[in-house]
Amino acid sequence: MDMSEQITQLGDEGRLLVAAAERAGTDAPVPTCPGWRVRDLLRHTGMVHRWATAFVAEGHTEYVDDAGEPDLDKRELLDWFADGHRGLVAALKAAPRDLACWTFMPAASGSAFWARRQLHETTVHRVDAESALGAPYSPVGTARALDGIDELLTGFHARAKSRVRTDDPRVLRVHAVDAGAAWTVRLSAEPPRAVRDDGCGAGADCVVSGSAESLYLALWNRLPLSSVALDGDETLARLWTEKSAITW
Repeated sequence: MDMSEQITQLGDEGRLLVAAAERAGTDAPVPTCPGWRVRDLLRHTGMVHRWATAFVAEGHTEYVDDAGEPDLDKRELLDWFADGHRGLVAALKAAPRDLACWTFMPAASGSAFWARRQLHETTVHRVDAESALGAPYSPVGTARALDGIDELLTGFHARAKSRVRTDDPRVLRVHAVDAGAAWTVRLSAEPPRAVRDDGCGAGADCVVSGSAESLYLALWNRLPLSSVALDGDETLARLWTEKSAITW
């Protein structure tokens, strides 16, 4: 995805998140994040936005801790979140496209990394906010879903922190049927190794297929496995849902 498009969509997603949170109320439970209420979602995502903004606006080239979550609630919390979100969007718009700053995954530049990462961070948590309403989710769109799947499979789970591992080598195939896109994910005792391709996926132990959007949300554990099709050894798909939760 183009960085300018990512920043525009980030702006849209933050506004959708605020609107859903306001309608649900800050005390509403968040079904997609068991144990959380909307206030927890706003505090967490708002903290992440400000943390990311510091790298973009101040150009830190080494890791800097976040400032923590605020003890705010209701209207004050909603306003705090919206202000931080606007600050993030403004910082990304103003940043040079070749910005050098700290990132935790490879990227063309610091600004490219943070635009992409915060778009998907905010999209997934917007879905969380909408889950508190019990209403259908706002659409993600095929291009963004494909980009997010790629970030998750080839970025996050290429890191040593990934817990998606198997004792014996196995192959998981992810196929976005509406986009002609697929990923081959090789599982072992080491971190997963995923590559994007358009092949038939012969030899996969399990194939997970569906629309790009349904795969995106299922791989982020925001939709159940029943929302996608499974062919082959379903224990690999269940392994994903059990072990793929992201930690920084």
